[in-house]
Amino acid sequence: MITIRPIQKSDDPYLKKLVQNSLKAYQLDIPGTAYFDPELAHLSDFYRLKAGRQYFVAINNFQEVVGGAGIAEYDVQNKVAELQKLYIDKKAQGHHLSYQLLDQALQFAKEVGYQQVYLETHHNLATAIHVYKTYGFTELTKPLKEAEHSEMDHFFVMSV
Repeated sequence: MITIRPIQKSDDPYLKKLVQNSLKAYQLDIPGTAYFDPELAHLSDFYRLKAGRQYFVAINNFQEVVGGAGIAEYDVQNKVAELQKLYIDKKAQGHHLSYQLLDQALQFAKEVGYQQVYLETHHNLATAIHVYKTYGFTELTKPLKEAEHSEMDHFFVMSV
């Protein structure tokens, strides 16, 4: 049984490890990816800093962090949020946990007034691309604006 809840400070080290291990497994432990994001060690602080942000954490029966996904502002004037740091631990993959986290994240985005959710990913993350397409995101040919994560080469958007 998986429980999804908002991030807590005690989740920070586990999420940093999950994000970095996941990126490293796909040779994406390089500048221009979330691997080096300055807020990675303190995600709970980052998502509490402003209204309109939230990070959802998936916890298994053993109270282990096995996944997470965040929503934060991207283009406030146009009511666009960004889906951030959707990662699933290898031991929890294959059970549609990504879809459950997407449900939570997009519901939150809608509730706080965003009209669209944007995301960036990399061609090495073929499973993630499949999930986003299956979920109903529309692929774009370029980013909505100049990206902080310059190595990302697949861009998606969805109305909420």
